Amino acid sequence: QVHLVQSGGGLVQAGGSLRLSCHASGINFRLYAMSWHRQGAGNQRELVATISSGGAANYTDSVKGRFTISRDNVRNTVGLQMNNLKADDTGVYYCNVRARGREFWGQGTLVTVSA
Repeated sequence: QVHLVQSGGGLVQAGGSLRLSCHASGINFRLYAMSWHRQGAGNQRELVATISSGGAANYTDSVKGRFTISRDNVRNTVGLQMNNLKADDTGVYYCNVRARGREFWGQGTLVTVSA
């Protein structure tokens, strides 16, 4: 059984920083690309950042230069460091892995950025 358990998030003022973490179990973590997605109120879920099994990172344009995705293949975790947060970054953030022919999601973590 694949499980993704998230931690972090919360309320922060604009310009502040938060860090999200996601622990994966039930997969050989180092073999899989991981990603973070978010969903703001009234919006569709969007891809924020991905990290390949080899550690190559990609970001959606709106977070480039502010967010950093990372992975720890010993602790089986993927992190998302979010700096210079903006009100538009508010939403529920989800970690994701595509494995065994389907997608698995974390439970979601609320990030609220006050203007």
